[in-house]
Amino acid sequence: MNPSFSPRFAILALSALLHSPVTSLAQEEEQPFYSRNVLELGVVVADLEKSAKFYTEVLGMSEVKGFSAPAQVATKFGLTNNQPIVVRKFVTAKVKNAPALKLMEFPEAPGTKPDQKFIHSTLGVSYLTLFVNDMGDAVARAKKAGVKMLGETPAKAGPKNYLTVFQDPDGNFIELIGPSKVSLEKPKK
Repeated sequence: MNPSFSPRFAILALSALLHSPVTSLAQEEEQPFYSRNVLELGVVVADLEKSAKFYTEVLGMSEVKGFSAPAQVATKFGLTNNQPIVVRKFVTAKVKNAPALKLMEFPEAPGTKPDQKFIHSTLGVSYLTLFVNDMGDAVARAKKAGVKMLGETPAKAGPKNYLTVFQDPDGNFIELIGPSKVSLEKPKK
């Protein structure tokens, strides 16, 4: 045994190491990178009124104050080629810093519709996932609005949840996940 090695010192050193505070990367930074812990998603739609109705009536989102930018400002920011922007914002809950879906249309310069046959058909944002409290209610709302469910959904997705997939008026995929107060199992033939 090394004469300078003390088991008592080793126990104290190990104890100090085990009890030292562990900091995460976020704690080590003096200021976080993001000013708000929220994500907002902008979606260009063909018909803003039709899409607003879909997101409020079918998905139950609430519209909050949006914003606009004149053509010269949108062009200066590199967002459009001299097109004004009018953005309508929708949230799942009216709370401070809620994530928002920002819908906008450009009637004077309509975009081209991507291939939305499957979520893998086009690169980029493919679908929006929303977590619901009652899938039975969500499916009933969608069916009332004439929305067609995709695949064999709603389908069981774990012991308590269902998954339902359909598309918004522009073909963007919407995925709902949540429990149901009523059975959504399809009768076996």
